[in-house]
Amino acid sequence: MMRKGLNSVVEVSICILIAMGLLVAVSCKQSEEEQAPTEVQKQSSPNTPVVSEKPDVPKVTPLPTKETENTPEPVSEDANKSGLVPIPLELPKPMFVGTPQDTKVENLEKLLGKPRPPFYAPAGVKNVAFEKPVSSTDEEPIIGEIEMITDGDKEAADGSYVELGPFKQSVTVDLEDEYEIYALVVWHYHKQAVVYLDVVIQVASDPDFIDNVTTLFNNDIDNSAGQGVGEDKHYTETAEGKLIDAKGVKARYVRLYSWGNNSNDLNHYIEVEVFGKLPG
Repeated sequence: MMRKGLNSVVEVSICILIAMGLLVAVSCKQSEEEQAPTEVQKQSSPNTPVVSEKPDVPKVTPLPTKETENTPEPVSEDANKSGLVPIPLELPKPMFVGTPQDTKVENLEKLLGKPRPPFYAPAGVKNVAFEKPVSSTDEEPIIGEIEMITDGDKEAADGSYVELGPFKQSVTVDLEDEYEIYALVVWHYHKQAVVYLDVVIQVASDPDFIDNVTTLFNNDIDNSAGQGVGEDKHYTETAEGKLIDAKGVKARYVRLYSWGNNSNDLNHYIEVEVFGKLPG
């Protein structure tokens, strides 16, 4: 009897399992039939929007940037209207970066920390001091030759600079004609961070500096050079040189004074450039 009852239980269990399997199969078939029309409708209807998993990302055009810090700034609209262009100034290779912390000079201007902006002048301006005659209060320099001051070599390498004697000295450039002068750039020495003292720059119509004398720069705070007390700041020599705005003054002769530097009493010059053009 027990064996017969057990067989009956097994038979009932098998029937239940078969019935459940049939129900699951019917349910899956109904689900597939319900989904099929939706898929067909999506494929056949052109008005049905299709949403992609990742929306398209719009392309962004990057803003223009300067390639390097030395890229000249664009000429302003006012400059274009006035016919102004950057002066054709070519700079030598820098020999040092920054200013030593022990540079203790009164009334010293800070370095910009970035390239100097272009200087604009009328079209046609050029370096009219190139290979022009130069004279000096020291006729026999300790190092170099006086004519090197206008030879076009602005590098700070040995053999590119002139070393004059101690204390007050000056050099004078004869432009050999009267020019409208818009800018003057001087390199004393830029192999190291040096500050030259009592720097005075003047222009005139005659070699004796009597007629039409104009002082373009003067940082002589105590009138040591005898050219008057100056209000300009001392500055640290760099490969950019010191650029002086001459404002179109008319002159033939350029004279530069100095009285040693913050390291010793000697005076040095690498190059003097004068950017101008003939009047008219």
